[in-house]
Amino acid sequence: MKTTGLLLIAVLLGIAGCNNSSIDAAISSRVKHAISKEPALKGTKVSVSTEEKVVHLSGTVKSRSERAMLIAVARKVDGVKAVKTDLVVPPQPGPGAKPQQKPKVEARAKPEARGGQQRVLQDTGR
Repeated sequence: MKTTGLLLIAVLLGIAGCNNSSIDAAISSRVKHAISKEPALKGTKVSVSTEEKVVHLSGTVKSRSERAMLIAVARKVDGVKAVKTDLVVPPQPGPGAKPQQKPKVEARAKPEARGGQQRVLQDTGR
């Protein structure tokens, strides 16, 4: 009798574990669908995974507002308990800012103190 009871408990726990993963897969699918239906998020590519009804969003987004919108859309999906993010927003250059470039160094002749000889300095790229 005890073995039958233990077997029944093990089977029920196994079914519950499978059920959670299918629920998580369904939540991930609904979140991806909700993101694709949001006009402001068209073309956004992020990774969506779910574990125990907690949605995890990861990837690179264009702006902080896009990040906030992704989180809000995911939170509205039925069945989502919480949203965790690893969404990265790259730094945005300010208006009129030029991309940073390595300054160009030119070789110049520099007279030495003795004998008027010249030494050529070169950029080694370091």
